[in-house]
Amino acid sequence: MEGRPLWSPFFFATMNRLTLFSVFLLTATLTMTGCHRNEKKQTADNQKTTIDYNAVKAPLFDADSAYRYAADQLAFGFRHPGTTGHERCAAYIANTMRRWCDTVIVQRFNTTLWDGQNVEGKNIIASLAPERDRRILLAAHWDSRQWADHDIDSNNWHKPLPGANDGASGVAVLMEMARVMSAMPPDVGVDFIFFDVEDQGIAEWAGRYEDNTWCKGSQHWAQNPHRMFYQAEYGILYDMVGTDQPRFTKEEISMGFAQGLMNRLWSCAAFLGYGNIFVDELSGAILDDHLYVNQILRIPTIDIVQNSHNCSFYPHWHTTADDLDAINKETLHTVATVSLKLIYSDFPNKTQQQ
Repeated sequence: MEGRPLWSPFFFATMNRLTLFSVFLLTATLTMTGCHRNEKKQTADNQKTTIDYNAVKAPLFDADSAYRYAADQLAFGFRHPGTTGHERCAAYIANTMRRWCDTVIVQRFNTTLWDGQNVEGKNIIASLAPERDRRILLAAHWDSRQWADHDIDSNNWHKPLPGANDGASGVAVLMEMARVMSAMPPDVGVDFIFFDVEDQGIAEWAGRYEDNTWCKGSQHWAQNPHRMFYQAEYGILYDMVGTDQPRFTKEEISMGFAQGLMNRLWSCAAFLGYGNIFVDELSGAILDDHLYVNQILRIPTIDIVQNSHNCSFYPHWHTTADDLDAINKETLHTVATVSLKLIYSDFPNKTQQQ
């Protein structure tokens, strides 16, 4: 199966997060309206001259600090709605982000899961410079999945999982980025959005599939943003960004809605020597939070998401083995460093420029 496309029959059988519905929906959306709003901007992005990213002044990301944030999350236990761990982790994220951000909003919402469970979700939105009109958004989901339905042991399929790489890694990156960016703010407002109820979609053993059972928090936020008429220059979603064998490809939905942004970030990674990690390879559509941000709010948003060879995302995806051992500090550092270099090349800190 070496080099198989993400839309192969094998892929559908092993990873329902990618579906024909997503691909068809993307194609229809792009054909009608999807690319028009940002067409001129993306063309300009693609025509930019090469930037010396080594010369860009950006804050230094502390991988040890980020790793501690990941460990803190896992210490609360399982973090799916209705658990004590979920309540405690929500408070932890919100309270920690208040140390660095100007505002923190906890957006509560009620939703029904595929199995009929009625749950309360909590999207957490922490902002730097909330008064600015020009903004970017950086996002991750913070819930952990309650069904280890890809575990090698079928006895674990109905059990919850730790959600280290799938959840905690992206949150850890955002938290440390917020800490270092608060001390050296870019010349743009920044919204750190922690989506809830992303990973409670229909289980593999359910015998059916439904797209909209995933990404409940981003669906709610995109339809009910924390600020009326909210817009942003662009967005970056971080999902499963901590494996010890990182491999990120140019995912189809990201390329469809935000091609210029994705190409620039991958070019930045290559310039910094990370071209073997941010691989210049097109890959199939992934049903993730960025779909709804792009589709509903028309904010060009890309997904940095693990894409291992010959497996669904990475070996421990949706298994009980997705624990703290699955997170690599250096990978967290690489992802954040590339992101910070891109952001600060776009929106330099004015104090540092003088």
